[in-house]
Amino acid sequence: MRLYVSNLPWELKKEELVEFFKQVGEVNEEETLIITRRDDRTGEVRSKGYGFVDMPNDEEAKKAIDELSGKELGGRAITVAEARPREERKTE
Repeated sequence: MRLYVSNLPWELKKEELVEFFKQVGEVNEEETLIITRRDDRTGEVRSKGYGFVDMPNDEEAKKAIDELSGKELGGRAITVAEARPREERKTE
């Protein structure tokens, strides 16, 4: 199950996110990511404050939603939910 995780600390590394979720179960590290963007002025790559964690076992993923949502990670209370499919953007 793919999980959407928001309110992540800006400086959080992927490895830290993986370790945090391993508290409740197995994590597919290759499919886990923190969404970033490049600042047009400075060229610096920075987190957008959210990401996705892939957990192959649905029961463990549900446990992660129940137990980790609202928990503090890097000084911020994160939100964990099941990821929804991306909606198509309409162009006019």
